[in-house]
Amino acid sequence: MRAVFVQLQCQPGKTYEVADTLFEREIVSELYSTSGEYDLLMKIYIEEEDDIGKFINDNVANVPGIVRSLTTLTFKAF
Repeated sequence: MRAVFVQLQCQPGKTYEVADTLFEREIVSELYSTSGEYDLLMKIYIEEEDDIGKFINDNVANVPGIVRSLTTLTFKAF
């Protein structure tokens, strides 16, 4: 499994609804509210053989209330 971080920008007033929906889908390892340009930071684990773009598209990007996302891939944990 590889760790992937995704930052989410939500429509005003929709951050908690987005967070609840992501938890209901049971794909999030950790989820934080953040300051700045993005509202949420999530950590997910994806199987090595899975297509990250397809996973994000099928499980995250279609959540109502998300305006924009930024996906960061990880390579090595220290």
